[in-house]
Amino acid sequence: MSKILLAEKPSVARNIAEALECKNKKNGYIEGKDYIVTWAFGHLLTLYDCKDYDSKLALWSFDNFPYIPKEFKYKIKNDSKNRNSVDVGAKKQLNVIGDLINKNEVTEIIVATDYDREGELIAFLIINYLKINKPVYRILINEWTPKEIKKGLNNLKKASEMKSLQDAGLSRQLADWVIGINFTSIATMKYTRGKGNLLNIGRVLMPTLKMIYDREMQIKNFKVEEFFELIGNFKNEKGMYKGKFFYGKKDKFPNKKDVQRLKDEIQGKDGIIIEKIVQVKKENSPSLFNLSNLQGYITSKYKGYTADKVLKIAQSLYEKKYITYPRTESTALEESIKDKAKHVLDILKVPFDFKDEIIFSESKKVFNNEKVESHSAIMPTYLIPKNLTGDEKTVYDAIKNRFLSQFMEAAKYENTEIVTSVKGENYDRLFSTKGKILKVKGWLKLYKEEKKDELLPPVEKKDKVIMESIKIITKKTKPPAHHTEKTLLKAMETCGKNNGNDNEAEEETQILYGYSIGTAATRAETINKLKYAGYIEQKGKSLLITEKGLKLIEIFPVKELLDTDYTGRLEKKLYDIEKGAFDKEKFLKEIYGFTINGVNTIKRRKADIICDTRKEKPS
Repeated sequence: MSKILLAEKPSVARNIAEALECKNKKNGYIEGKDYIVTWAFGHLLTLYDCKDYDSKLALWSFDNFPYIPKEFKYKIKNDSKNRNSVDVGAKKQLNVIGDLINKNEVTEIIVATDYDREGELIAFLIINYLKINKPVYRILINEWTPKEIKKGLNNLKKASEMKSLQDAGLSRQLADWVIGINFTSIATMKYTRGKGNLLNIGRVLMPTLKMIYDREMQIKNFKVEEFFELIGNFKNEKGMYKGKFFYGKKDKFPNKKDVQRLKDEIQGKDGIIIEKIVQVKKENSPSLFNLSNLQGYITSKYKGYTADKVLKIAQSLYEKKYITYPRTESTALEESIKDKAKHVLDILKVPFDFKDEIIFSESKKVFNNEKVESHSAIMPTYLIPKNLTGDEKTVYDAIKNRFLSQFMEAAKYENTEIVTSVKGENYDRLFSTKGKILKVKGWLKLYKEEKKDELLPPVEKKDKVIMESIKIITKKTKPPAHHTEKTLLKAMETCGKNNGNDNEAEEETQILYGYSIGTAATRAETINKLKYAGYIEQKGKSLLITEKGLKLIEIFPVKELLDTDYTGRLEKKLYDIEKGAFDKEKFLKEIYGFTINGVNTIKRRKADIICDTRKEKPS
């Protein structure tokens, strides 16, 4: 008797086969004593196109939309190069899976696709399409190392226990099909002329584009204003330093005349140090990576990386068993894996000269169930990588060092502030000078870049100083920066609720799980789609809206589809379906009603043309 394990990809199937000592390689599967391991190639099945339901829908007409099938049907996916023919490889592999399952000696099927909404959908569709009536189980693991595979096989779940996850995956797929097909068709017909024009409209695409548009408008409408700072150069026998004039909490002033009067009042006068404050402050390592933070870190730190590229590299490392599941929203680990994390730490710290400073602890920052959603944060496995590419090494080292840093001492800085007083006509005029010295490197030892000390001379309180010079510095306010992939990913993750602070520390952003634009697994793909659709372009690291994208946002009348809050609520409902807290049919009924109303709204509106590729007729 044998059990079949269905993996999502051949690479994962090979890992499973190796762990279970299945060595007999066949065409489309690997056989062992008790197990047969086979695989999909991601999605083997896809939803029918409109024309598959009714041939008249092949010719777009306003009369045919809105269109929602009474029953959704599936077919083997099309060839990626020839959209009019079936993918031969997918068809062949589907037949292999079906033949294996129908063998008399096969007693049960174990789903081993990725344990997430999309992985569950891949397996669910195959099982339904093949009309499987044998027992189906699900293995729940976060990495493909031999230990975890064997542990997972001893803790299988029944397929029926996965219904909520299946419903969420199916709801997402049907919603995106209905919204995408209907709004793309009607918008293209309404707002374009000529061949080759397509307005790609999607549930996640549109609010993401709107965030880029909003940032563009902030920059365009920004009014540059001048402000002024007063800087004094002070010295005594112990050294020289600069100070900035401040009043209350202000050190930037809008009126140059006021600053000039102040400068004239105190120029050339001696000063005295009235305050010297020395504080030691700790800087803890940033939290463990979730996918968005990993993508943001790599794309901002290194040239030549996009969010999509980082995801593909992380996926490769995952399939090679070197890291845990990468498509996670969490920045902490489940409390149940403390022993596993300690084992990994003990192996990975060995090569370091300062390994004695890497000490396991059960901190709430690292192990916290309240900060884990479905999957723990990304961490390395106990397997030491071999033969990594340069790109893989960059991403792996980032994940490894972030993990190790959780178990090292905080960096410690000595922050010093000197307050220098200069006698004015009626008031003492105060200047602030700040210095910073790294006293304890701590977790920063994992990183090559040196933190430069901001040194001050060894002056003390009550020391007298000479004002050597004083000058007015003119500066201008700066508009917000264009979105980068890092800032856009963070905005998508928080549904634009990160208060516009692009430099916000990763762990400071509170994520309401489920309330987001897209998921960790889809955000990079969304950015790619925006580029491919011609709605945005990338210059350096900046994402800029194109004329086509700008016109679409300003013309498109179904404003809910541009609203991050509306999209966030939809994503939250999908999350709630996954948790068994919301009904699939109720969600789909809402999507269908929204689509019907939205399409009819577009049909009634004036046709402002966004794209027109028609050639002018010769006179």
